[in-house]
Amino acid sequence: MDRPDHVLVVDDDAEIRKLLGEYLQRNGFRVSLATNGQEMRRAVEQTRPDIIVLDLMLPGESGLGLCRDLRSTSSLPVIMLTARGEEVDRIVGLEMGADDYLSKPFSPRELLARIKSILRRTRALPPTRNDAHRLRFAGWTLDLAARQLVAPDGVVVPLSGAEFRLLAVFVEHPNRILDRNQLMDLTVGRDGSAFDRSIDVQVSRLRVRLRDDAREPRIIKTVRSEGYVLAATVERLA
Repeated sequence: MDRPDHVLVVDDDAEIRKLLGEYLQRNGFRVSLATNGQEMRRAVEQTRPDIIVLDLMLPGESGLGLCRDLRSTSSLPVIMLTARGEEVDRIVGLEMGADDYLSKPFSPRELLARIKSILRRTRALPPTRNDAHRLRFAGWTLDLAARQLVAPDGVVVPLSGAEFRLLAVFVEHPNRILDRNQLMDLTVGRDGSAFDRSIDVQVSRLRVRLRDDAREPRIIKTVRSEGYVLAATVERLA
């Protein structure tokens, strides 16, 4: 029998923890609950969850700081809960390495859909030709099986789950302009909107990872009014 997916909910609101815990359990998930950063770290170490639902506003250490620290050592998917729903909160959360965000108040059904989408896409490798799992571009190598980005000097560069999925989409579609809605659908599984800057933030993060000059990028270029393009030849390695 397959092991149920494990969700760690980190929120200092007891009512929200209880609501989400019961709802996710009814929908087939194993659930752990934490109220602060210390409990979150303990749960991550002891229970090894598959995904974290993390509130931005926590007593003591903020969700942003916790997400940043987690991302430095792990690609564990994170959905950030933002209380105010302001764009700046969402952007900062994504900059810290969150895979997705949801504004309070929210529907548990919507959160469930986001969790399932991220877990599905985290585990699904992009389709490749000739069973090639390593793709080289502009001196960089993306290892799809190991989920690692290797720099031209051989250094392994850590990527969040969202960054890995976005880069995988780019290397699977080199020299093709992809608009924000296409990128949103391929990486997150939901439609974007004119006011949703999450893809822009993730592209900016990828450029930093790839040491690409944001003012004059050579690898991931912006096509005005159309989208983004990976301007590099991709070589598939055995």
